[in-house]
Amino acid sequence: MPGIDIAALTLFAGALAIAAAVPGPAVAAIVARVLARGTRGLMPFILGIIISDVVWLTLAVTGLAVLAQTFHGVFVAIKYLGAAYLLWLAWRFWTAPAVSVTAAPLDVSEGSGAAFFGGLFVGLANPKAMMFYLALLPGFIPLAAVTPLTYAELAAVTFAVLAVIFSGYVLAAARARRLLTNPRALAVVNRVTGAVMAGAAVAVASRS
Repeated sequence: MPGIDIAALTLFAGALAIAAAVPGPAVAAIVARVLARGTRGLMPFILGIIISDVVWLTLAVTGLAVLAQTFHGVFVAIKYLGAAYLLWLAWRFWTAPAVSVTAAPLDVSEGSGAAFFGGLFVGLANPKAMMFYLALLPGFIPLAAVTPLTYAELAAVTFAVLAVIFSGYVLAAARARRLLTNPRALAVVNRVTGAVMAGAAVAVASRS
């Protein structure tokens, strides 16, 4: 079967890139983590966020948007789990000691699995991602005509676009972090990081 028209796929990629580049809870969480602790443990977290986008894409493509509304309580629970995870990180960063980037990275105890599911919950709870895939995607792609091949193309584009956008934020945040060597400045960064995480948690929890 033929894949998606290249023009439609390009339009989807461009729209997704713009939506992903606009700072939201996911981007705030990524940048805050890099500023506070560097890139350690970041890959599973970002992978979780990207997989959450693929989940929303799958719901839209398979026509399960109505099912998502039917099981609204499940998604409300996921939303609050994502907010709780961000609040936990906010507290850890706010109370963390100022550690120079030349010393050991900031210890915010978290395994790869916890980081992955944390990113997944944050992504699934992100109202911007939900709106893009369930409300805006049909304007770019004729969902009724999507085949397994076209779904694979959309999923691949989603993964590639988000990886590029998030990598840009990671590189910028990592460069900014390397400029911070003064313990007082690092303490301020930890506090700001905690505040950003808390703000992202409030944004996630308060959106309907």
